[in-house]
Amino acid sequence: MDEFDLGVPRQILESLPEDDEAARQDMQRAVAGLEARLNETVEAAETEREAASGVADGLERLEDQLEQYDDFVPELRAWGQSPIYAIAWRNLQADLIMQIQDVGWLAGHLDRERTYRTVDDGIRLSDI
Repeated sequence: MDEFDLGVPRQILESLPEDDEAARQDMQRAVAGLEARLNETVEAAETEREAASGVADGLERLEDQLEQYDDFVPELRAWGQSPIYAIAWRNLQADLIMQIQDVGWLAGHLDRERTYRTVDDGIRLSDI
């Protein structure tokens, strides 16, 4: 199983205010931490299915964070604040989800794991 090699896309870093190096560093540290956790999860797993299950947990957390940041955007605008940071973090979450899903060995296992979770939760496609 290949290790994860995640990064913060340049366009997201460039969308931040030029004088805010701290935000750039925060993003890079957050991505490095996520990458380390995912690699530890995969390394500790005995099977690819077990690894995919751990990665699916991480993806669900990223999706929750994406929704949270997305909810902040109109709220910040309503209060007359700039939503640039919420937008940048939201876009980072979306990009990380894509980077993780692009890992070759993971794609099939991840689809099965997510389908299993959907059915296991009692949700059927006819309910959607």
